[in-house]
Amino acid sequence: MKKLDLYAEKQAGVCVENGVIPAGLYKEFGVKRGLRDLNGQGVLTGITNISKITAFKEEDGRQIPCDGELLYRGYDIRDLVEGAKKHRDIYEEGTFLLLFSKLPNKEELKEIKAIIAENMVLPKNFTRDVIMKAPDTDIMSSMTKSILTLASYDKKQNDLSVENVLSQSLRLIAQFPMLAIYGYHAYNHFVNDESMFIHRPDHKLSVAENFLRMLRPDTKFTEIEAKVLDLALLLHMEHGGGNNSTFTTRVVTSAGTDTYSAIAAAMCSLKGARHGGANLMVMEMMDDIRANVKDYADDEEIEDYLTKIVRKEAFDRKGLIYGMGHAVYSLSDPREKVFKGYVEQLAAAKGRDKDMQLYSAVERIAPEVIARERKIYKGVSPNVDFYSGFVYDSMGIPRELFTPLFAIARIVGWSAHRIEEIVADEKIIRPSYRSIVTKKEYEPREE
Repeated sequence: MKKLDLYAEKQAGVCVENGVIPAGLYKEFGVKRGLRDLNGQGVLTGITNISKITAFKEEDGRQIPCDGELLYRGYDIRDLVEGAKKHRDIYEEGTFLLLFSKLPNKEELKEIKAIIAENMVLPKNFTRDVIMKAPDTDIMSSMTKSILTLASYDKKQNDLSVENVLSQSLRLIAQFPMLAIYGYHAYNHFVNDESMFIHRPDHKLSVAENFLRMLRPDTKFTEIEAKVLDLALLLHMEHGGGNNSTFTTRVVTSAGTDTYSAIAAAMCSLKGARHGGANLMVMEMMDDIRANVKDYADDEEIEDYLTKIVRKEAFDRKGLIYGMGHAVYSLSDPREKVFKGYVEQLAAAKGRDKDMQLYSAVERIAPEVIARERKIYKGVSPNVDFYSGFVYDSMGIPRELFTPLFAIARIVGWSAHRIEEIVADEKIIRPSYRSIVTKKEYEPREE
Protein backbone atom coordinates (compact mmCIF):
# COMPACT_ATOMS: atom_id res chain seq x y z
CA MET A 1 0.00 0.00 0.00
CA LYS A 2 1.31 3.46 -0.93
CA LYS A 3 2.31 5.95 1.73
CA LEU A 4 -0.58 8.23 0.66
CA ASP A 5 -3.13 5.42 1.02
CA LEU A 6 -1.79 4.50 4.48
CA TYR A 7 -1.98 8.12 5.58
CA ALA A 8 -5.55 8.45 4.28
CA GLU A 9 -6.57 5.23 6.03
CA LYS A 10 -5.12 6.52 9.31
CA GLN A 11 -6.76 9.94 9.06
CA ALA A 12 -10.15 8.83 7.74
CA GLY A 13 -11.42 8.25 11.27
CA VAL A 14 -10.66 11.88 12.12
CA CYS A 15 -12.79 13.03 9.20
CA VAL A 16 -15.67 10.82 10.31
CA GLU A 17 -15.40 11.86 13.94
CA ASN A 18 -15.49 15.56 13.10
CA GLY A 19 -17.94 15.29 10.20
CA VAL A 20 -20.97 13.78 11.95
CA ILE A 21 -23.86 16.20 12.42
CA PRO A 22 -26.35 15.08 15.11
CA ALA A 23 -29.66 14.29 13.39
CA GLY A 24 -31.65 16.17 16.01
CA LEU A 25 -30.06 19.48 15.03
CA TYR A 26 -31.88 19.47 11.68
CA LYS A 27 -35.22 19.58 13.47
CA GLU A 28 -33.98 21.98 16.14
CA PHE A 29 -32.80 24.56 13.60
CA GLY A 30 -35.59 23.92 11.09
CA VAL A 31 -33.11 22.79 8.43
CA LYS A 32 -34.68 20.85 5.58
CA ARG A 33 -32.24 18.02 5.05
CA GLY A 34 -31.54 17.37 1.38
CA LEU A 35 -33.75 20.42 0.66
CA ARG A 36 -36.82 18.33 1.52
CA ASP A 37 -39.23 18.86 4.41
CA LEU A 38 -40.36 16.15 6.84
CA ASN A 39 -43.16 15.15 4.45
CA GLY A 40 -40.69 14.64 1.62
CA GLN A 41 -41.73 17.75 -0.29
CA GLY A 42 -38.95 19.64 -2.05
CA VAL A 43 -38.04 23.13 -0.88
CA LEU A 44 -39.07 25.73 -3.46
CA THR A 45 -35.84 27.12 -4.96
CA GLY A 46 -36.88 28.44 -8.36
CA ILE A 47 -39.51 28.81 -11.07
CA THR A 48 -39.58 26.93 -14.37
CA ASN A 49 -41.75 26.79 -17.47
CA ILE A 50 -40.25 23.57 -18.83
CA SER A 51 -42.13 20.77 -17.10
CA LYS A 52 -44.59 20.10 -14.31
CA ILE A 53 -44.96 17.08 -12.02
CA THR A 54 -48.23 16.48 -10.16
CA ALA A 55 -48.48 13.85 -7.43
CA PHE A 56 -51.09 15.39 -5.10
CA LYS A 57 -54.36 17.25 -5.51
CA GLU A 58 -55.89 19.72 -3.09
CA GLU A 59 -59.15 18.68 -1.48
CA ASP A 60 -60.78 20.59 1.41
CA GLY A 61 -57.49 22.35 2.04
CA ARG A 62 -55.56 19.08 2.23
CA GLN A 63 -53.03 17.54 -0.14
CA ILE A 64 -54.42 14.18 -1.30
CA PRO A 65 -52.24 11.64 -3.17
CA CYS A 66 -53.34 11.16 -6.79
CA ASP A 67 -52.14 9.41 -9.94
CA GLY A 68 -49.01 11.11 -11.18
CA GLU A 69 -48.97 13.51 -14.12
CA LEU A 70 -45.96 14.77 -16.06
CA LEU A 71 -46.24 17.70 -18.46
CA TYR A 72 -43.59 18.74 -20.98
CA ARG A 73 -44.17 22.42 -21.76
CA GLY A 74 -47.81 21.87 -20.79
CA TYR A 75 -48.33 18.68 -22.81
CA ASP A 76 -49.20 15.49 -20.93
CA ILE A 77 -46.49 12.89 -21.53
CA ARG A 78 -49.22 10.31 -22.17
CA ASP A 79 -50.65 12.41 -24.99
CA LEU A 80 -47.20 12.83 -26.53
CA VAL A 81 -46.71 9.06 -26.55
CA GLU A 82 -50.20 8.44 -27.94
CA GLY A 83 -49.66 11.00 -30.69
CA ALA A 84 -46.37 9.38 -31.67
CA LYS A 85 -47.79 5.92 -32.29
CA LYS A 86 -47.89 6.47 -36.03
CA HIS A 87 -44.39 7.88 -36.48
CA ARG A 88 -40.82 7.53 -35.27
CA ASP A 89 -38.43 10.15 -33.96
CA ILE A 90 -40.30 11.08 -30.77
CA TYR A 91 -36.93 11.82 -29.17
CA GLU A 92 -36.34 14.53 -31.76
CA GLU A 93 -39.90 15.80 -31.36
CA GLY A 94 -39.44 15.97 -27.58
CA THR A 95 -36.15 17.81 -28.04
CA PHE A 96 -37.84 20.50 -30.15
CA LEU A 97 -40.68 20.79 -27.64
CA LEU A 98 -38.47 21.19 -24.56
CA LEU A 99 -36.07 23.62 -26.20
CA PHE A 100 -38.60 25.78 -28.05
CA SER A 101 -41.80 25.44 -25.97
CA LYS A 102 -43.98 24.17 -28.83
CA LEU A 103 -44.65 21.00 -30.75
CA PRO A 104 -42.93 21.02 -34.15
CA ASN A 105 -44.91 20.96 -37.36
CA LYS A 106 -43.84 18.62 -40.13
CA GLU A 107 -41.19 20.97 -41.52
CA GLU A 108 -39.83 21.95 -38.12
CA LEU A 109 -39.46 18.30 -37.13
CA LYS A 110 -37.68 17.56 -40.39
CA GLU A 111 -35.34 20.49 -39.78
CA ILE A 112 -34.33 19.56 -36.21
CA LYS A 113 -33.87 15.92 -37.24
CA ALA A 114 -31.47 17.11 -39.94
CA ILE A 115 -29.63 19.40 -37.51
CA ILE A 116 -29.12 16.57 -35.01
CA ALA A 117 -28.13 14.08 -37.72
CA GLU A 118 -25.63 16.46 -39.35
CA ASN A 119 -23.96 17.12 -36.00
CA MET A 120 -23.51 13.46 -35.10
CA VAL A 121 -19.84 13.86 -35.83
CA LEU A 122 -16.78 14.30 -33.61
CA PRO A 123 -13.67 16.39 -34.34
CA LYS A 124 -11.07 14.75 -36.55
CA ASN A 125 -9.20 11.93 -34.75
CA PHE A 126 -11.16 12.63 -31.52
CA THR A 127 -12.33 9.02 -31.23
CA ARG A 128 -8.78 7.73 -31.58
CA ASP A 129 -6.90 10.37 -29.58
CA VAL A 130 -9.34 11.01 -26.73
CA ILE A 131 -11.73 8.10 -26.34
CA MET A 132 -9.58 5.13 -27.34
CA LYS A 133 -6.25 6.22 -25.90
CA ALA A 134 -7.64 6.41 -22.37
CA PRO A 135 -10.50 3.89 -22.13
CA ASP A 136 -12.45 3.90 -18.90
CA THR A 137 -14.32 1.05 -17.27
CA ASP A 138 -16.95 3.61 -16.28
CA ILE A 139 -18.58 4.95 -19.45
CA MET A 140 -20.06 7.95 -17.63
CA SER A 141 -16.52 8.99 -16.67
CA SER A 142 -15.38 8.44 -20.25
CA MET A 143 -18.19 10.64 -21.55
CA THR A 144 -17.53 13.39 -19.00
CA LYS A 145 -13.85 13.48 -19.94
CA SER A 146 -14.83 13.73 -23.61
CA ILE A 147 -17.32 16.54 -22.95
CA LEU A 148 -14.67 18.66 -21.23
CA THR A 149 -12.16 17.88 -23.99
CA LEU A 150 -14.66 18.95 -26.67
CA ALA A 151 -14.53 22.43 -25.15
CA SER A 152 -10.95 22.71 -26.41
CA TYR A 153 -12.23 22.41 -29.98
CA ASP A 154 -14.77 25.23 -29.58
CA LYS A 155 -13.44 28.75 -30.25
CA LYS A 156 -16.63 30.16 -28.69
CA GLN A 157 -16.43 27.99 -25.59
CA ASN A 158 -17.11 30.85 -23.16
CA ASP A 159 -19.67 32.74 -25.24
CA LEU A 160 -22.82 32.76 -23.09
CA SER A 161 -25.17 34.28 -25.66
CA VAL A 162 -28.39 32.31 -26.02
CA GLU A 163 -27.71 31.53 -29.68
CA ASN A 164 -24.26 30.13 -28.90
CA VAL A 165 -25.40 28.12 -25.89
CA LEU A 166 -28.23 26.69 -28.00
CA SER A 167 -25.76 25.76 -30.73
CA GLN A 168 -23.44 24.09 -28.22
CA SER A 169 -26.35 22.25 -26.61
CA LEU A 170 -27.68 20.88 -29.89
CA ARG A 171 -24.18 19.76 -30.88
CA LEU A 172 -23.74 17.89 -27.58
CA ILE A 173 -27.22 16.36 -27.87
CA ALA A 174 -26.17 14.98 -31.26
CA GLN A 175 -22.75 13.80 -30.05
CA PHE A 176 -23.83 12.08 -26.83
CA PRO A 177 -24.78 8.73 -28.46
CA MET A 178 -21.35 8.54 -30.10
CA LEU A 179 -19.52 9.42 -26.87
CA ALA A 180 -21.40 6.62 -25.10
CA ILE A 181 -21.10 3.93 -27.77
CA TYR A 182 -17.48 4.62 -28.73
CA GLY A 183 -16.54 4.83 -25.04
CA TYR A 184 -18.10 1.42 -24.52
CA HIS A 185 -16.36 -0.12 -27.55
CA ALA A 186 -13.00 1.23 -26.39
CA TYR A 187 -13.55 -0.20 -22.91
CA ASN A 188 -14.75 -3.52 -24.33
CA HIS A 189 -11.72 -3.81 -26.61
CA PHE A 190 -8.90 -2.66 -24.37
CA VAL A 191 -10.24 -3.90 -21.03
CA ASN A 192 -12.28 -6.97 -22.01
CA ASP A 193 -10.10 -7.87 -25.01
CA GLU A 194 -13.11 -7.99 -27.36
CA SER A 195 -13.04 -7.22 -31.08
CA MET A 196 -13.08 -3.54 -31.99
CA PHE A 197 -15.52 -2.02 -34.47
CA ILE A 198 -16.62 1.57 -35.01
CA HIS A 199 -19.75 2.30 -37.06
CA ARG A 200 -20.44 5.82 -38.23
CA PRO A 201 -23.99 7.11 -37.66
CA ASP A 202 -26.42 7.05 -40.57
CA HIS A 203 -27.85 10.53 -41.08
CA LYS A 204 -31.12 9.08 -42.36
CA LEU A 205 -31.81 7.38 -39.02
CA SER A 206 -33.16 8.67 -35.73
CA VAL A 207 -31.11 8.99 -32.54
CA ALA A 208 -32.63 5.75 -31.16
CA GLU A 209 -31.95 3.89 -34.41
CA ASN A 210 -28.39 5.18 -34.62
CA PHE A 211 -27.71 4.11 -31.04
CA LEU A 212 -28.66 0.52 -31.89
CA ARG A 213 -26.86 0.68 -35.24
CA MET A 214 -23.57 1.87 -33.71
CA LEU A 215 -23.75 -0.58 -30.82
CA ARG A 216 -24.12 -3.80 -32.81
CA PRO A 217 -21.53 -5.53 -34.99
CA ASP A 218 -24.04 -6.08 -37.81
CA THR A 219 -25.74 -2.65 -37.37
CA LYS A 220 -29.14 -4.40 -37.45
CA PHE A 221 -32.18 -3.63 -35.28
CA THR A 222 -35.91 -4.29 -35.38
CA GLU A 223 -38.75 -1.80 -35.61
CA ILE A 224 -40.07 -2.65 -32.14
CA GLU A 225 -36.58 -2.20 -30.63
CA ALA A 226 -36.20 1.24 -32.16
CA LYS A 227 -39.72 2.24 -31.14
CA VAL A 228 -39.34 1.20 -27.50
CA LEU A 229 -35.89 2.79 -27.17
CA ASP A 230 -37.21 6.00 -28.74
CA LEU A 231 -40.01 6.00 -26.16
CA ALA A 232 -37.60 5.30 -23.29
CA LEU A 233 -35.49 8.30 -24.29
CA LEU A 234 -38.55 10.56 -24.38
CA LEU A 235 -39.72 9.40 -20.94
CA HIS A 236 -36.28 10.04 -19.37
CA MET A 237 -35.74 13.38 -21.11
CA GLU A 238 -36.95 15.74 -18.39
CA HIS A 239 -38.24 15.60 -14.83
CA GLY A 240 -38.39 19.04 -13.31
CA GLY A 241 -35.74 21.43 -12.06
CA GLY A 242 -35.34 19.76 -8.67
CA ASN A 243 -33.83 16.41 -9.64
CA ASN A 244 -30.18 16.32 -8.65
CA SER A 245 -28.53 16.53 -12.07
CA THR A 246 -30.86 19.22 -13.43
CA PHE A 247 -30.50 21.28 -10.27
CA THR A 248 -26.74 20.85 -10.63
CA THR A 249 -27.02 22.22 -14.18
CA ARG A 250 -28.89 25.29 -12.95
CA VAL A 251 -26.55 25.87 -9.99
CA VAL A 252 -23.42 25.68 -12.15
CA THR A 253 -25.04 27.74 -14.92
CA SER A 254 -25.94 30.45 -12.41
CA ALA A 255 -22.22 30.80 -11.65
CA GLY A 256 -21.66 31.92 -15.26
CA THR A 257 -19.72 28.90 -16.46
CA ASP A 258 -19.60 27.47 -20.00
CA THR A 259 -21.89 24.83 -21.49
CA TYR A 260 -19.31 22.03 -21.44
CA SER A 261 -18.57 22.54 -17.74
CA ALA A 262 -22.28 22.72 -16.86
CA ILE A 263 -23.11 19.50 -18.72
CA ALA A 264 -20.04 17.73 -17.31
CA ALA A 265 -21.19 18.69 -13.81
CA ALA A 266 -24.64 17.26 -14.56
CA MET A 267 -23.00 14.05 -15.76
CA CYS A 268 -21.09 13.75 -12.49
CA SER A 269 -24.39 14.04 -10.63
CA LEU A 270 -26.24 11.53 -12.81
CA LYS A 271 -23.41 9.03 -12.40
CA GLY A 272 -24.23 8.76 -8.70
CA ALA A 273 -25.89 5.52 -7.61
CA ARG A 274 -28.63 7.47 -5.82
CA HIS A 275 -29.63 9.16 -9.07
CA GLY A 276 -28.86 7.56 -12.43
CA GLY A 277 -28.06 4.05 -11.29
CA ALA A 278 -31.56 3.05 -10.18
CA ASN A 279 -32.30 0.74 -13.12
CA LEU A 280 -29.02 -1.12 -12.52
CA MET A 281 -30.07 -1.80 -8.93
CA VAL A 282 -33.41 -3.12 -10.18
CA MET A 283 -31.59 -5.49 -12.53
CA GLU A 284 -29.30 -6.77 -9.78
CA MET A 285 -32.27 -7.25 -7.45
CA MET A 286 -34.22 -9.15 -10.11
CA ASP A 287 -31.18 -11.36 -10.76
CA ASP A 288 -31.18 -12.15 -7.05
CA ILE A 289 -34.92 -12.88 -7.01
CA ARG A 290 -34.56 -15.23 -10.01
CA ALA A 291 -31.84 -17.11 -8.16
CA ASN A 292 -33.98 -17.56 -5.07
CA VAL A 293 -37.55 -17.90 -6.36
CA LYS A 294 -38.26 -21.19 -8.11
CA ASP A 295 -41.86 -20.69 -9.28
CA TYR A 296 -42.68 -17.31 -10.87
CA ALA A 297 -46.38 -18.18 -10.68
CA ASP A 298 -46.26 -18.74 -6.93
CA ASP A 299 -47.29 -15.42 -5.37
CA GLU A 300 -46.69 -16.72 -1.87
CA GLU A 301 -43.06 -17.65 -2.64
CA ILE A 302 -42.44 -14.27 -4.24
CA GLU A 303 -44.08 -12.46 -1.33
CA ASP A 304 -41.97 -14.38 1.18
CA TYR A 305 -38.74 -13.42 -0.59
CA LEU A 306 -39.74 -9.76 -1.02
CA THR A 307 -40.51 -9.70 2.70
CA LYS A 308 -36.97 -10.92 3.39
CA ILE A 309 -35.60 -8.11 1.21
CA VAL A 310 -37.62 -5.47 3.08
CA ARG A 311 -36.56 -6.94 6.42
CA LYS A 312 -32.90 -6.66 5.32
CA GLU A 313 -32.50 -10.42 5.31
CA ALA A 314 -31.83 -10.82 1.57
CA PHE A 315 -30.22 -9.21 -1.50
CA ASP A 316 -28.10 -6.20 -0.43
CA ARG A 317 -29.67 -6.07 3.06
CA LYS A 318 -30.61 -2.40 2.75
CA GLY A 319 -34.32 -3.11 3.01
CA LEU A 320 -35.22 -1.59 -0.36
CA ILE A 321 -37.26 -3.06 -3.20
CA TYR A 322 -35.66 -1.09 -6.02
CA GLY A 323 -37.91 0.43 -8.65
CA MET A 324 -40.75 0.79 -6.16
CA GLY A 325 -41.78 4.24 -5.01
CA HIS A 326 -40.53 7.66 -6.03
CA ALA A 327 -39.33 10.79 -4.25
CA VAL A 328 -42.07 12.82 -5.95
CA TYR A 329 -44.91 10.58 -7.11
CA SER A 330 -47.40 9.01 -4.72
CA LEU A 331 -50.00 6.69 -6.31
CA SER A 332 -48.35 6.18 -9.70
CA ASP A 333 -45.53 7.26 -12.00
CA PRO A 334 -47.14 8.25 -15.34
CA ARG A 335 -43.97 7.28 -17.22
CA GLU A 336 -44.16 3.71 -15.94
CA LYS A 337 -47.86 3.43 -16.80
CA VAL A 338 -47.15 4.54 -20.38
CA PHE A 339 -44.04 2.39 -20.68
CA LYS A 340 -45.42 -0.93 -19.48
CA GLY A 341 -47.54 -1.68 -22.56
CA TYR A 342 -44.52 -1.28 -24.83
CA VAL A 343 -42.38 -3.35 -22.45
CA GLU A 344 -44.86 -6.20 -22.77
CA GLN A 345 -44.71 -5.98 -26.58
CA LEU A 346 -40.92 -6.10 -26.53
CA ALA A 347 -40.86 -8.98 -24.04
CA ALA A 348 -43.17 -10.99 -26.30
CA ALA A 349 -41.04 -10.23 -29.37
CA LYS A 350 -37.87 -11.29 -27.52
CA GLY A 351 -39.35 -14.46 -26.02
CA ARG A 352 -39.03 -13.16 -22.46
CA ASP A 353 -42.58 -13.80 -21.33
CA LYS A 354 -41.41 -15.70 -18.24
CA ASP A 355 -39.29 -12.74 -17.12
CA MET A 356 -42.22 -10.43 -17.78
CA GLN A 357 -44.36 -12.67 -15.61
CA LEU A 358 -41.90 -12.24 -12.72
CA TYR A 359 -41.70 -8.46 -13.17
CA SER A 360 -45.49 -8.18 -13.21
CA ALA A 361 -45.75 -10.30 -10.07
CA VAL A 362 -43.18 -8.19 -8.21
CA GLU A 363 -44.96 -5.01 -9.37
CA ARG A 364 -48.24 -6.35 -7.98
CA ILE A 365 -46.98 -7.86 -4.72
CA ALA A 366 -44.22 -5.44 -3.65
CA PRO A 367 -46.54 -2.52 -2.72
CA GLU A 368 -48.48 -4.83 -0.38
CA VAL A 369 -45.28 -6.05 1.27
CA ILE A 370 -43.89 -2.51 1.68
CA ALA A 371 -47.20 -1.22 3.08
CA ARG A 372 -47.38 -4.06 5.60
CA GLU A 373 -43.73 -4.05 6.69
CA ARG A 374 -43.11 -0.30 6.64
CA LYS A 375 -46.60 0.84 7.63
CA ILE A 376 -46.77 3.01 4.50
CA TYR A 377 -50.36 3.45 3.41
CA LYS A 378 -50.23 6.46 1.08
CA GLY A 379 -49.53 4.16 -1.83
CA VAL A 380 -46.33 2.71 -3.28
CA SER A 381 -46.09 2.11 -7.00
CA PRO A 382 -43.39 1.20 -9.54
CA ASN A 383 -41.40 3.99 -11.14
CA VAL A 384 -40.08 4.13 -14.71
CA ASP A 385 -36.76 2.57 -13.67
CA PHE A 386 -38.49 -0.64 -12.64
CA TYR A 387 -38.84 -1.61 -16.29
CA SER A 388 -36.19 0.44 -18.12
CA GLY A 389 -33.30 -1.90 -17.24
CA PHE A 390 -35.35 -4.91 -18.36
CA VAL A 391 -36.04 -3.17 -21.68
CA TYR A 392 -32.37 -2.40 -22.30
CA ASP A 393 -31.36 -5.91 -21.31
CA SER A 394 -33.97 -7.39 -23.66
CA MET A 395 -32.33 -5.47 -26.50
CA GLY A 396 -28.91 -6.81 -25.58
CA ILE A 397 -27.71 -3.40 -24.44
CA PRO A 398 -24.88 -3.96 -21.92
CA ARG A 399 -25.39 -2.74 -18.39
CA GLU A 400 -22.41 -0.40 -18.69
CA LEU A 401 -24.58 1.69 -21.04
CA PHE A 402 -27.73 1.91 -18.90
CA THR A 403 -26.81 5.18 -17.15
CA PRO A 404 -25.23 6.66 -20.33
CA LEU A 405 -28.59 6.04 -22.04
CA PHE A 406 -30.21 8.06 -19.26
CA ALA A 407 -27.72 10.84 -20.01
CA ILE A 408 -28.47 10.72 -23.75
CA ALA A 409 -32.08 11.41 -22.87
CA ARG A 410 -31.62 13.86 -20.00
CA ILE A 411 -29.16 16.18 -21.74
CA VAL A 412 -32.18 17.63 -23.53
CA GLY A 413 -33.76 18.62 -20.22
CA TRP A 414 -30.43 19.90 -18.91
CA SER A 415 -30.04 22.06 -22.01
CA ALA A 416 -33.55 23.51 -21.68
CA HIS A 417 -32.95 24.37 -18.01
CA ARG A 418 -29.53 25.88 -18.76
CA ILE A 419 -31.03 28.15 -21.39
CA GLU A 420 -33.92 29.11 -19.09
CA GLU A 421 -31.44 29.97 -16.33
CA ILE A 422 -29.43 32.16 -18.72
CA VAL A 423 -32.51 33.91 -20.12
CA ALA A 424 -33.91 34.54 -16.63
CA ASP A 425 -30.53 36.03 -15.65
CA GLU A 426 -31.12 35.23 -12.01
CA LYS A 427 -28.64 35.66 -9.20
CA ILE A 428 -26.05 32.99 -8.49
CA ILE A 429 -27.71 30.12 -6.61
CA ARG A 430 -26.26 30.17 -3.12
CA PRO A 431 -28.29 28.50 -0.35
CA SER A 432 -27.08 28.86 3.23
CA TYR A 433 -25.91 26.30 5.79
CA ARG A 434 -26.44 26.66 9.53
CA SER A 435 -23.02 26.58 11.17
CA ILE A 436 -22.49 24.82 14.50
CA VAL A 437 -18.82 25.79 14.69
CA THR A 438 -17.76 27.29 18.02
CA LYS A 439 -14.87 29.71 18.29
CA LYS A 440 -11.63 28.25 19.67
CA GLU A 441 -8.62 30.02 21.12
CA TYR A 442 -5.54 29.63 18.94
CA GLU A 443 -2.54 28.19 20.74
CA PRO A 444 0.84 28.71 19.01
CA ARG A 445 2.61 25.48 18.16
CA GLU A 446 5.85 24.83 20.00
CA GLU A 447 8.87 24.71 17.70
